[in-house]
Amino acid sequence: MVPPKDAIQRIRTTYDWAMPEHALKEWASVIGAMLAGEQVVMLRKGGIGEARFDVPYRRFFLLPTYLHQRPELLTPAARDAYSAELARREEPGQNALTAYCEVHAVHPISEQTGLDALEGFHVLGHDYAESRLKWRRTQPLQAVVVRVNRVTPPVDLEMSPEMGGCVSWVALPDDIHAPAPDPVLDDATFTARAMAIADAIALG
Repeated sequence: MVPPKDAIQRIRTTYDWAMPEHALKEWASVIGAMLAGEQVVMLRKGGIGEARFDVPYRRFFLLPTYLHQRPELLTPAARDAYSAELARREEPGQNALTAYCEVHAVHPISEQTGLDALEGFHVLGHDYAESRLKWRRTQPLQAVVVRVNRVTPPVDLEMSPEMGGCVSWVALPDDIHAPAPDPVLDDATFTARAMAIADAIALG
């Protein structure tokens, strides 16, 4: 089924390294897959403490989280590839920001066929991805396609109480600035991957 023309939100972006910075919480294992070039799409629906999930920022860091990730929630291959990230279960008092993203597109996913079309583009296990789609069923799952950049050296972040809890976005201290662009994938590879995701959803 082909989605309506307005179902895919294309976001044009340019780097503006002076903007205030925010971070999106994501499992450390998923961030590992993104930094390895294995994944450019995140499947998001927000935390318990949020009414819904939105993408208000065009560029942002990824903030690793550990508490809720478990090996059985990932694909078998990802369990082995990112075992080091999965081994940690407690949230650290000091975190490291190693990935910076630029939003390319946001695709709302409301049907199982659309989610099934994305298998192979992410490391979440089938059953867990399906549970994300079914949670808060009236709201679509957001497939957020991003251009991932390495942060070298990593940015050290002291975790404050305000950064905890089941929320997606956190504001970062004023002394944390966007890194120089260092994309994980070259232009041609990323463009092909993003187009493949869009085509798969359109045909799903």
